Amino acid sequence: MNQTSFYPYGALIIGVLSVSASAIFVKLSASPAPVTAFYRMFLSALILLPVFLMKSRKEISGLTKKDWIFTVSAGVLLAFHFVLWFESLQYTSVASSVVLVTLQPLFAFLGTYLFFKERLSIKAMVSALAAIGGSLIISWGDMKISGMALFGDMLALLACLMVTAYLLFGQEVRKRHSLTLYTGLVYGISAAVLLIYCLVFSYPLAPKESGDWIYFILLAVFPNLLGHSLFNWALKWISTNTISVAILFEPVGAVILAYFILGEVITLPQIIGGTIIFGGILWFLLGSRPKKNIQTAHEAGLAD
Repeated sequence: MNQTSFYPYGALIIGVLSVSASAIFVKLSASPAPVTAFYRMFLSALILLPVFLMKSRKEISGLTKKDWIFTVSAGVLLAFHFVLWFESLQYTSVASSVVLVTLQPLFAFLGTYLFFKERLSIKAMVSALAAIGGSLIISWGDMKISGMALFGDMLALLACLMVTAYLLFGQEVRKRHSLTLYTGLVYGISAAVLLIYCLVFSYPLAPKESGDWIYFILLAVFPNLLGHSLFNWALKWISTNTISVAILFEPVGAVILAYFILGEVITLPQIIGGTIIFGGILWFLLGSRPKKNIQTAHEAGLAD
C-alpha cells in the first residue's frame, strides 16, 4: 500500500483518536473549567510560537482591518466555546456533552444560510429536524437523571453555537492567509481572553492538583496540535466529505474511553438520541454540500 492510500487514512485515525480524548482529559483534570481551558490554549500557542515566528511573522503585515476584527472575534468565541464545553462536562456525561457538540455541522449550515445566504435544502432541513429530535431525547433522558445534567446539556449546546460562530469568522480569514498565521493568532488571542476571564472571576491560575499539568499538556498536544493538524494534512489526499464523516466518530471514541477510563455508563436515551443525531448529520454530510465550504471549515481549525 503506497503513501497516498495508507498514510492519510492512518493520520485520520490518529486524528480522531486524539480529539476523542479531549473530554476525558478535561474530566480527569481537577482544576476549574476556565483554568483548564486557559492552559490548553496557552500551551498550544506557546508550542506553535517558534513555527509562527519563522513562517508567519512577515505575513502579519498583510492582515487587513477586517481580518483583524474577524481573527479577534474568532479567538474570543473559541475561548468561550472551551469555557462552556469544559463547564458542561462538570454537570453532564461525556456521552451527552460530546454528542451535542457534534451538532456543529448543522449549526454551521444554518449560519451560512443566515449570514451568507446559502441555499437551505430540504435535506438540510430534515437533517436539522432529526438532530434537534435526537438532542431532545438526550436532554429528556438527562432531565430524568438530574436537573444539573440538563444544565450541562444546555452548556454543551451553547458551546456548539460558539464554535460554529468561530468557524464562520475563521473561514473568511483562512481564504486569504495561512493556517499557521491564523491558528497562531487565534490560539494566542483565545489564551489572553481566558487569562482575563480567570483574573476577573478570581479563578486561581495554579492547577488544583500537580497532576493537572499532565492533562493540560495532553490537551494542547493531542486534540489541538496533533488531532486537527493531521486532519488538515490529510486534506491533500482525502476528500473533505470523508474527513467530515470521520470526525463524527469522535463522540464514539470519547464514549468508549469514558466507559473504560471514567466508568461512565451509556443510557438508552443517549443511544437513541445519539443514533438519530449521527444519522441526520451523516445524511447531511454525504449530500451535495459545496466542497469549498466544507474544506474552508476544516482549514479554519475545528475546536474540540
